[in-house]
Amino acid sequence: MPVTSTTVRLAKALRSELLKITDQQARDLVAAWATAWDDVSGDLELAILDLAARAEDGRITRAQMLRSDRLAAALGSIARSLTRLADQAGVRIVADLPGVVQAAARAQAAIVDSQLPKAGREHLHEWSGANDRQLEAIVQRSTEQIASDLWPLSSEAQGVIRRELVRGVAAGKNPRETAARMVKNTEGGFNGGLTRALTIARTETLDAHRAAAKVAQEQNADVLGGWIWLASLSSRTCPSCLAMNGTEHPLDEDGPHDHPNGRCARMPKTKSWADLGIDLDEPAPSTPDAGDWFASQDAAAQKKILGPARYDAWKRGEYPMSDWAQRHSTEGWRDSYRTSPLPKPSGNGTSASTDLRAS
Repeated sequence: MPVTSTTVRLAKALRSELLKITDQQARDLVAAWATAWDDVSGDLELAILDLAARAEDGRITRAQMLRSDRLAAALGSIARSLTRLADQAGVRIVADLPGVVQAAARAQAAIVDSQLPKAGREHLHEWSGANDRQLEAIVQRSTEQIASDLWPLSSEAQGVIRRELVRGVAAGKNPRETAARMVKNTEGGFNGGLTRALTIARTETLDAHRAAAKVAQEQNADVLGGWIWLASLSSRTCPSCLAMNGTEHPLDEDGPHDHPNGRCARMPKTKSWADLGIDLDEPAPSTPDAGDWFASQDAAAQKKILGPARYDAWKRGEYPMSDWAQRHSTEGWRDSYRTSPLPKPSGNGTSASTDLRAS
């Protein structure tokens, strides 16, 4: 396998630059949501305080909430704010897409070249990059997906807010304590939209990046033999991504299809030097081995990644790394790999498990 340490370094550097973009998206979205909440929360609190002051023993009823014009106005302001936030989030995320897909396509040439011998590299292969029309199509598809993902954000968050308000009326006699508790619970519903927007931003931006890399790689099928799933080996990496690290996939397969917010990368792999007609000894493969990495971690780190129950099953030999990833289908979205559940005990007292990764 001609993957070298330089190949891995370049692939990781490309992923690092991409994560800088998604991290900035996250900072911008968090700031926008915080500013919006500051703008609407004051009127909401005053409306609830007004209701609490008028209520007997400070207890607000659902009927009083439904009759309150002031609360209705505050909720209307929140609804408009959430709609604006969803629209602005879409504009903010989409703005990065052209640069993201161009960077992904351009970077593939250096990653591929790192796997070929220096002698004769110039005439062995002439890189064929993705054309502008292909990259524009990726941006368009991603833009449509982002708009579709963000569209229900406002209504879902409003539903949570209304439920939290209803839940909050049952307890508490002090008007200010009642108002403070209800506003705090409502803020959680308001920020539920932020959580979804952050997931959409990172997931769709990374998927657009991977799609551009795939298009560029497919243009060079004469040299490439497929792509390798490259996970980030750290205590933040989920068991599923660790299990998928290093797996090889055909060029025409999309991916890596990790879970929402996943950070895995698609690393192109050239054909063997022998298959390319190069009469030289290939260097030893340098793809990081997730199994070796995990085994080198102390028990505390291993338990943090797996969780106590999975860790205990792994230690007993009942939950090998090859079983940690399971393909998961979600209506309206692509399939993804998530951490598999613990195996169920078989009839003979041992645990049965199935490796559900793609071959």
